[in-house]
Amino acid sequence: MGRKPKGRLTWDLDAIAAALKIQPEDVREYFTDGRRVSFILERRIAREVLKGQLAASEGADHDLTDADGDKWEVRSITRGGIYFCPSYMVGSGRTFEPTGFLAKLDGIKGYILADVETFPDVPIYVVSAAEVRTWWQARQLGSTTKVSRVKALQLLQALRPNT
Repeated sequence: MGRKPKGRLTWDLDAIAAALKIQPEDVREYFTDGRRVSFILERRIAREVLKGQLAASEGADHDLTDADGDKWEVRSITRGGIYFCPSYMVGSGRTFEPTGFLAKLDGIKGYILADVETFPDVPIYVVSAAEVRTWWQARQLGSTTKVSRVKALQLLQALRPNT
């Protein structure tokens, strides 16, 4: 049966295009790029999904805090895939360190995953840090914790439904 989305974030593509005075294709390009849309996703997820708030700063060790004070990371599932390691380990000249990744898992409740590839109707999945750790230990994540979009959706499908 697999993990079902906890919710969906929807947007009015034509209204955004009109408000920004750009073409709908440009809006779609922006909103399916995880680096660009992350700031908007974090704000909507904090308020609409977690009923919480943004971290105090961009440099914090997490993205969001829920109503109970638990820390969460937000990740976009894009056509290029998804990674679970800290963002300081991703990019040109940066190095993945398993100890830093595992420390990240110890410091958060989990991840909120947004499948932005389906914009303007974006399903939101909640995955615990323990579940991501299980994937890592079972070698289901890539050597730097990056997996393809297809693999990410397969991993979600293999999880037990949320209770």
